[in-house]
Amino acid sequence: MPTPSTATHVTVPGPTRHRRWRILALTALAMLVIGLDTTVLNVALPTLSQDLGASTSQLQWFADAYLLVLASLLLPAGMLGDRLGRRPLMLGALVVFAVGSAWCAYAGGPGSLIAARAFMGLGAAMLIPLTFSLLVVLFEPEERTKALAVLGVSTMVGMPLGPIVGGELLRHFWWGSVFVVNVPVACAALVASWWLLPRESLPARAPIDVVGIIVSAAGLVGLTYGLIEGPTSGWRSLTVGGSILGGAAALVGFLWWERRVRAAGRVEPLLDADLLRIPEFRWGALAASAVSLVGFVALFTTPIYLHGILGTDAFQTGVRLLPLIGGILVGFPLAVRLVPVVGPRPPMAVGFVLLVAGSWLGARTTVSSGGDRLTLWLTIFGAGFGLVLITGQNLAIDTLSPERSASGGALVQVMRQLSSVLGIAALGSVLNASYRAHVDVSGLPAQAADAVRDSLAGALTVAARLGDTALATSARAAFLTGLRTQMWVTFGLALAGLVLTVWKLPNPRPAEKGTAVSGPAEASLTPQSTT
Repeated sequence: MPTPSTATHVTVPGPTRHRRWRILALTALAMLVIGLDTTVLNVALPTLSQDLGASTSQLQWFADAYLLVLASLLLPAGMLGDRLGRRPLMLGALVVFAVGSAWCAYAGGPGSLIAARAFMGLGAAMLIPLTFSLLVVLFEPEERTKALAVLGVSTMVGMPLGPIVGGELLRHFWWGSVFVVNVPVACAALVASWWLLPRESLPARAPIDVVGIIVSAAGLVGLTYGLIEGPTSGWRSLTVGGSILGGAAALVGFLWWERRVRAAGRVEPLLDADLLRIPEFRWGALAASAVSLVGFVALFTTPIYLHGILGTDAFQTGVRLLPLIGGILVGFPLAVRLVPVVGPRPPMAVGFVLLVAGSWLGARTTVSSGGDRLTLWLTIFGAGFGLVLITGQNLAIDTLSPERSASGGALVQVMRQLSSVLGIAALGSVLNASYRAHVDVSGLPAQAADAVRDSLAGALTVAARLGDTALATSARAAFLTGLRTQMWVTFGLALAGLVLTVWKLPNPRPAEKGTAVSGPAEASLTPQSTT
């Protein structure tokens, strides 16, 4: 059972309690923008290539720069939220995100845009841990599942909205509009944060673990970069292998350093290893990470199927992804209703059953399946994703005390971020290897054959240029073979998650939960005057 915090709970003056749902709406708005930004860039890549003269490598870096900074700075940002307070960090994060978005919109070249995307990643890394921290600080344990579902919905809805919003903007405006749309939203959130977020009375704490920040960031950058580049550069590439091994070695060194720092007691460790000894936190975080590993593959692979097999444009692709979000919108409230009654294990088990069923249906996709089968399995898959994600994250954050709410939330998000990158890289490699093995490039020039092997989009471009319908048919069939293989692997992973849930997952009932605080951790907050 989690170890209760020694902090004394004090009843909070009225204004802060009355504002908590408005503060949740504020954080949900911020997460909606982050979710939208995850996918909106994909729509603009062809235009960026033409208008900025960006190479294929630079196009990849437009996405990678954001992800690398986000993954590497989540832990330090969580620690800063606990030390400096949520209000100043939220204000700073929104300023950084708004400035980064404006910088992206008016970048004069590929190098400037890459730097701006990295700056946006810094803002996102500061924002994400704060959302979990605010849940612990402002909400009673029995309300946190509902609040967590609201945040989850806002993030997941933003992802399919990216292609829809981006496609519409690009029809009427220049490519920078997909970034500049973030600026008024971030500014509105900034004003709301200044008014709504309370000031905090923070206790004195030990000095910051600077070495831990540097080593963990280096390890996460190396590991994330290697996983991102593996599917395109090849897993045997010296750069990819060196990045993964170097990143892993740095993270091992980071764990050793954190144990040493904790034993010495002179500085505050960046990683609170005690959290991982709490069964509820450990298994909740692992469940949320596992579902991120298998779930985000559907979000990134399905658009390729929609565009390459069904022939949808960016706007139609976003619309066709809505059943996935619809399923998630079913799964989230189910978790909210079931967890307080039966505990986390039954709804999580049901979630994994739905993931197994959705994967099984997805693995039976054919060229003639059409959109109806896709709608069915995406809806089932989304419902399972929502049940597991909300239940796992709620189980983990219910163990957090207010003084480590941001750092604990950051640890969960680091695990989820790495898992989603690993899932996209590893399962993407499964699809890619199967596609390469089955596509027919006989009789093609070497350069054309390389383009065909590289991707389905490349194959269809070559086929259109050559007027070769047989090549297009072969490429589509090869992609579907790879997709089915990928979904069978996802099926196996979801089945393993189901077994581990039934076998290992703690199932504290509401009356048994040893949460870190006996109510919202607002004891340390002093509401700001609104006059």
